[in-house]
Amino acid sequence: MQIFGVDIGGSGIKGAPVDLDKGDLAQERHKVLTPHPATPSGVADGVREVVEHFGWTGPVGLTFPGVVTGGSTIRTAANVDKSWIDTDARALFSERLGGLPVTVVNDADAAGVAEMSFGAGRDRSGTVILLTFGTGIGSAVFSDGVLVPNTELGHLELHGHDAEKRASSKAKEDGELTWEHWARRVSKYLAHVEMLFSPELFIVGGGVSRKSEKFLHLIEGIRAEIVPAQLQNNAGIVGAAMRAAKPE
Repeated sequence: MQIFGVDIGGSGIKGAPVDLDKGDLAQERHKVLTPHPATPSGVADGVREVVEHFGWTGPVGLTFPGVVTGGSTIRTAANVDKSWIDTDARALFSERLGGLPVTVVNDADAAGVAEMSFGAGRDRSGTVILLTFGTGIGSAVFSDGVLVPNTELGHLELHGHDAEKRASSKAKEDGELTWEHWARRVSKYLAHVEMLFSPELFIVGGGVSRKSEKFLHLIEGIRAEIVPAQLQNNAGIVGAAMRAAKPE
């Protein structure tokens, strides 16, 4: 069974048909740049371009980098245009895609669902936290495999700042930080999250997970196991498709 998944990020919009039996992309993904400003209309146009690239005419699952309530209403927009707040995203995307059935889910929640089913969190019990390091920091928290949605742990305060302003991969790039310097920041952030939730496992996802050998061994002072996401930066696409296959 195949469902189309789209992952909307602060820098790019990427999507592909997903093989739900394998938990992997059925075709090579197509990516377009996220428009700036990332307004609802501009992002919807980008999503349409990605979906039309494949000539897709079935259900579409989409991630969004912010809180999504009721499978539709956007509540936060930290890394996209503020005009997203209170937008009915499901109606917007469905209209722009010519009436195709659409499901919308928080981006990190989607990545977490995929990793728990097909990746690093498979068959893991207890408290598992996936953190996606990209333009911001997304989070997905699971208790015995059950998702606690829309946790947004990237906005925890760390040394007087939103954690994602200090420890996201964008913060590394903008500050031209070495892997060692960035890993120290990530260690402090993980220690704060660990103090609050005491997880058995941290899964590190987002684009930076492709380079886990450069920094995971530099993270210190964390009692929980820390592993890279196995689906890497495709986890959001896979999770979006999974959610579209079983809409709420």
